Amino acid sequence: MANPEKVDAVAEITELFRDSDAAVITEYRGLSVSQLKELRRALGPETTYAVVKNTLTEIAAREAGIDAFEGKLSGPTAIAFIKGEPVAPAKALRDFAKSNQQLVLKSGYFEGQALSEKDVQALADLESREVLLSKAAGAFKANLSKAAAVFQAPLSKTARTVDALRAKQEA
Repeated sequence: MANPEKVDAVAEITELFRDSDAAVITEYRGLSVSQLKELRRALGPETTYAVVKNTLTEIAAREAGIDAFEGKLSGPTAIAFIKGEPVAPAKALRDFAKSNQQLVLKSGYFEGQALSEKDVQALADLESREVLLSKAAGAFKANLSKAAAVFQAPLSKTARTVDALRAKQEA
């Protein structure tokens, strides 16, 4: 018979997997409690960073329909369960790992696909959704301004021609 505490832990991790849009597996060996607290703060309110037991996590991932972590859970493991856009939390993990070598990014999961460590790094290198949207809006605005100038040109030329004809008539 299964231990009720372990059954509850599996159910909780399964729920975290189902509620998240992405997840990143890390090894946190050697990090202090204050460093983990700092990392959790850096990840933001939409990301849950949880220290997990590997065997229970494998079971929970299977129950959630995720097979991306099979064979990748070893050593002291913590998972960042990300809700929403994964770019900012991936950047926070990458930046924290740069300043704290004890944090190791191992792999991840996003949109049904397994992510390697390099994929997580590439995700962190992307610009945020807001930045990309503002760049797109700027590009659209620039193109509209160019189009308006093109459409305005014949009217300007006509106005100059009319002004020139009036000047000739007055002279």
